[in-house]
Amino acid sequence: MLKRLFDIILSLIGLITTFPILIIIAVIIKIDSKGPVFFKGLRIGKEGKPFRIYKFRTMVSDAEKLGGSSTSIDDPRLTKSGRFLKKYQLDELPQLINVLIGEMSLVGPRPEVPFYVDKMSKEEKDIILSVKPGMTDLASLWNFHEGEILKGSLDPEKTYMERIRPTKLKLQKEYVETRSFVMDLKIIFKTILKIFQ
Repeated sequence: MLKRLFDIILSLIGLITTFPILIIIAVIIKIDSKGPVFFKGLRIGKEGKPFRIYKFRTMVSDAEKLGGSSTSIDDPRLTKSGRFLKKYQLDELPQLINVLIGEMSLVGPRPEVPFYVDKMSKEEKDIILSVKPGMTDLASLWNFHEGEILKGSLDPEKTYMERIRPTKLKLQKEYVETRSFVMDLKIIFKTILKIFQ
């Protein structure tokens, strides 16, 4: 109950205070390339329930048909504005809407596409999908600039599976098994520091 109340209050404050920035980003995206302002990707949430995650569009239209879900910072599908948005995590801001309506939490395991959830073991699903997905968590702090790790890879999906996913799953399980309100506060604070650094 406390976590949900915290999510509602902070997501509302976040949306209100960043509203001018959100409008500017939306205008830049429309000027930069054809297509919608938002990307609404299918993700798997708590207890395996699918939902649409909100992000600012960083790629050309129909990018999912041109490649996989793993995105390196040098992915040719990225638009000019998209590279900037991904570098500073600004494309993630619209997820405050997901938090406000209760599909996500500020802190929790990052939601995955169905393809990667299907590859989880039963134990991983039972643990990771037992809580709401979040905008940030321990794995996000460890792997804050995923696109940089994937940069130059001839097969970003394979690199993600081999170099990122095992540690990501381990940290997501660790978060769920040891989570607390104090831990959430620490993760939020460290995430903000990472963004400004």
